[in-house]
Amino acid sequence: MPPVQKTVHDLGHIRAALDRRGRPSSDFDLNPETVLPEGRRLRPAGVLAAVTETPTGLQLILTKRSSALKHHPGQIAFPGGKQDEGDADVTAAALREAEEEIGLPRSHVEVIGHLPAHETVTGFVVTPVIGVVARPFEVVPEPGEVDEVFTVPLSHVLNADNFVIEGRRWRGTRRHYYAVPYGPYYIWGATARMLRAWTDQMT
Repeated sequence: MPPVQKTVHDLGHIRAALDRRGRPSSDFDLNPETVLPEGRRLRPAGVLAAVTETPTGLQLILTKRSSALKHHPGQIAFPGGKQDEGDADVTAAALREAEEEIGLPRSHVEVIGHLPAHETVTGFVVTPVIGVVARPFEVVPEPGEVDEVFTVPLSHVLNADNFVIEGRRWRGTRRHYYAVPYGPYYIWGATARMLRAWTDQMT
């Protein structure tokens, strides 16, 4: 029988789950026929899964990428990006990018853990950094990169029942991926896969 899905009760439950060892994920998990080149070099990156506490429960901050971007226009994503030379590590990269993309000061974030790394089709190895927003801040979307900053209930995106597997053609083949829609927001691809990995970690 599949594991019973637990409810996301509080931050203590999340901290305990993050202390457990998880499994790495990738954009290829649902496409086992994909042959990856040996010796491929992946670029390190970090994304911030920023959680806020509200009277109605825990909320997760996400962004809608600008439709003018060359890569992944209009997609739903965590704030974050590649690790630059000036970043101490992927955690620093995630915090810096969140400050640049949505105006979240890194001093306002308490990092409570990390998920295992995720490999993307674009050649990155992405570490999801889980952080709690300790103080209110003014959301300032980065012009030209972020069209919208919004929140979704963490209980929705960490519930296995809300995930679906869909597919579309990509580079001449049909690629399958996870999606976890919420209202008008179609959360899919790497973002959904990392959320699904987090969901599995909570069981």
